[in-house]
Amino acid sequence: MIVTRFAPSPTGFLHLGHAYAALTAFETAEREGGRFLLRIEDIDSGRCRPEFEQAIYDDLAWLGLRWETPVRRQSEHFSDYAQALEKLCAMDLVYPCFCTRKEIAAEIARAAIAPQASEIGPDGPLYPGTCRTLPEDVRAKRLAEGVPYALRLNTAKALTRVERGLSFEERGHGPNGETGRQSARPELIGDIVLARKELPSSYHLAVVVDDALQGVTLVTRGEDLFAATHIQRLLQALLDLPAPAYAHHRLLRDESGRKFSKRDFSAMLSSLRQSGSTPASVRAMIGL
Repeated sequence: MIVTRFAPSPTGFLHLGHAYAALTAFETAEREGGRFLLRIEDIDSGRCRPEFEQAIYDDLAWLGLRWETPVRRQSEHFSDYAQALEKLCAMDLVYPCFCTRKEIAAEIARAAIAPQASEIGPDGPLYPGTCRTLPEDVRAKRLAEGVPYALRLNTAKALTRVERGLSFEERGHGPNGETGRQSARPELIGDIVLARKELPSSYHLAVVVDDALQGVTLVTRGEDLFAATHIQRLLQALLDLPAPAYAHHRLLRDESGRKFSKRDFSAMLSSLRQSGSTPASVRAMIGL
């Protein structure tokens, strides 16, 4: 049976782009007699708000979506992500990174002549690996001093722990029209962050754990997350988790060509509801 999901973060109000993503996941499951799940990705407690979470439920119900309960809230399952992280640590695939964002940007600028310096991954410019080869005594000293750090995956080393030929099934399309069986190339994404001192898990780690525990078989999401599939496929292999199929879809954009954001007041579903729009009119706006 097909199982899809819509997994928003309650860091703002839903907009038209979210409506398209949610309806796509819901109607795909409905069409194939499957199940549709709603998941609240609220790991970042500093940015998530209860009022935004309630608005998610209100907006989706207004659109006519129905979902299974109880809804999985990531903030209630930190132990699941900790277990996955511990497994990767036990495999010696994780290292502390003490670089600030400013230091990473400076390092990338210094290496501007290198081809990889201009590459952009799903989390922004690719991390240059500064802390990957830190001497153990330096690493231990910084940890003892309490220097803030993130935990990163040693992607090159991780690739030696899995079988060659990692791939995933794409039922939608990537940014360049990719469809069908795709080769996973995690090396293009670099050493992603798995967790931070203030965050128990990154998006990449949490999403593969959640999808596996919830039995998600088809991930429908925007084409801007196509690149993330490469590294998530690697995490699935390392953690012995099943790999769902993927269906990346087009992104909705405003009149200037920019994709909608949570700052676009006129595109917020709550604003459209209050101004008298109907679910049918919203569907027309997003081309469904």
